[in-house]
Amino acid sequence: MGKIKIGCETYTWQMAGESYKGKLEHIMGVASKAGFQGIEPETSFFGSLEDPLAMKDVLDKHDLELSVLCHVEDWRYSTESKEEWSRAEKWMDFLSHFPDTIYLLVQMPGVNRNDLANRQHNLISCLNAIAQRAYDRGINSSFHPNSPSGSICREEQDYNIIINALNRDHIGFCPDVGHIAKGGMDPLSIIKKYRDLVNLVHFKDMYQDGRWAPTGKGIIDFKTITQYLVRTDYNGWIILEDECDRAIHEPDAVTLLDGKFVKSQLLPLI
Repeated sequence: MGKIKIGCETYTWQMAGESYKGKLEHIMGVASKAGFQGIEPETSFFGSLEDPLAMKDVLDKHDLELSVLCHVEDWRYSTESKEEWSRAEKWMDFLSHFPDTIYLLVQMPGVNRNDLANRQHNLISCLNAIAQRAYDRGINSSFHPNSPSGSICREEQDYNIIINALNRDHIGFCPDVGHIAKGGMDPLSIIKKYRDLVNLVHFKDMYQDGRWAPTGKGIIDFKTITQYLVRTDYNGWIILEDECDRAIHEPDAVTLLDGKFVKSQLLPLI
C-alpha cells in the first residue's frame, strides 16, 4: 500500500489579506499543534524563511515537513516573462535544499475566459518549460487547476486540453477536489481519469450552492476519495486547504478543527 501523509496549506491564512504574510512560523506552529505532518506555503508567506537553513530550523522545531511549495504566476504569454523566469529560478534554487518537496505551479485566474484557446496554449507552454528545468534539477513538479470564473482550466473540457498536454515525464497533476466540484465535475471521476498523473491532492469542502464549506460540512465525499487513493497505492501528500468564511477572521481555529477532522475521519482510512 502507498504511504499517504497529510498537511495543510497557507491559503486559509491568506484569506485574511496581509495579516499573516511573513508570519509563516506562526502558521507552522498552528499546523503542528493541529497534528498535520507537513505545510504547503505559498511563496508570499516566506519572509525571512526564504533562507533555506532558517526554514529547516523552523521545520525541525515544529516537527513538520515542507511538503509542497506553491508558486502562483500569470503565465499569459507563450514563454515566461523575464520576471516570471527569474522567480521560478529563485524558488528552484530554494528547493534544491528540499529534494522531497513538490513544486506546485498555479496560474493566477484572469478576469474572464476570452481568447481561451490561445491562453491555454500559452499556459501549457510555460508549465512544460518550467517543469523541464525543474526535472533537470531533480525537482518534482505538479500543476493545480482552479475554479474562479476567469480561470482557463475550470471545466472538464479545459482539463482535457491542458492536463493531456502536460509532459508526463516532467510534471504531475494536483486535483483539488473543491475546485473540481465547483467546475461542475465529480472529483473522484477526475482523479480516476488522471490517476497516473496524480502526485499531490488538495482537499477543500463545498456546499451544494458552490460556497466553500468548513471541512466535513459540505458535499465532498472525502471518505470515498481517500479510500480510492489508498486502494490505488497513492504515495504522497493530501493537503487540506480550508476556505470557509470563518477562516477570514479565525484561520487558527479553523485549522485546529481541520486537524480534528483529519484525526477522526481520514487517518483511520490510511
